Amino acid sequence: MSDRDDAQLQPDAAASAAADSAERRRIQRFLALRRGEPWFWVVIDGERIALRDISIDGFSITAEAPPAGGAAFDFELHREGVPDRIRGRAQSVNFIASAAQAGCRFVALEGDGAERLRDWLIALVIMNASVRISEKDAAAIVAGPSLI
Repeated sequence: MSDRDDAQLQPDAAASAAADSAERRRIQRFLALRRGEPWFWVVIDGERIALRDISIDGFSITAEAPPAGGAAFDFELHREGVPDRIRGRAQSVNFIASAAQAGCRFVALEGDGAERLRDWLIALVIMNASVRISEKDAAAIVAGPSLI
């Protein structure tokens, strides 16, 4: 194949931008709801925002613009009615203006935040399962590849 043929196979800038805005998570994500109501929340710069979804890699929120203009930012996660908090830093990696949605990845979680987040997600899977599910099975779902 010639260099010219190879160049024709390369996506243009618009196609690359579209691919970059596509879903980035490879791990299963979960709606951040319990009984149809927001159950996971994030506090960014003093503002409490309901999460749309969450995974061990990150979360998405309703937003008119990417948090912190796309730079890394401090956050605090919590669950409705539960005093436990997870703090860390995240960065917006995906913004869909037409849906007013920002996807953020975790840059760092403080202390045992990663372990506690995993436990939170396992509990969410068990609570929302339509059939009885073991903690082991829920942990495999949380750690496994995206099913959607």
